[in-house]
Amino acid sequence: MTVLSALIIFVVGAIVGFFANHFLSSSNQEQRKLSEQVSKSEAALSQYKVDVSEHLATSAGLLEQMNNTCQTAMKQMKESTQLLQRVTTNDADGMPFFSQETQEQLAQTAGLRHEKRSTQQDESSTEAPLDYSNEASGLFVDQKPKNT
Repeated sequence: MTVLSALIIFVVGAIVGFFANHFLSSSNQEQRKLSEQVSKSEAALSQYKVDVSEHLATSAGLLEQMNNTCQTAMKQMKESTQLLQRVTTNDADGMPFFSQETQEQLAQTAGLRHEKRSTQQDESSTEAPLDYSNEASGLFVDQKPKNT
């Protein structure tokens, strides 16, 4: 009877051990899967942090360039405003756009052009332009062409 009870205890122990091992090993597999997912998530998070820090560094550099550009533009605007105020207060007539020599040349050129226009208008009003013919071409006449 001791052999039979030992055999029954051995069989029951084997069955309990099999189910215990099966459930414990599946929880171990789940723990391994979860630990792999955690490590992947941590790696993705660290890469995301690196990407964000690079983006912020680039953005900071661009904002610094934009700030420098704005400061330069503000200096130029201030200098231009001061120049314009100085010119309007010092010179009652204002500074001419062209120099005196250029203004004289423009006046001479304009005088020559106006003389040519007045003589051409008188002559051209009596004559037809050279590309017109004196006779009708028949292009818009509603007749069929004759076959010859």
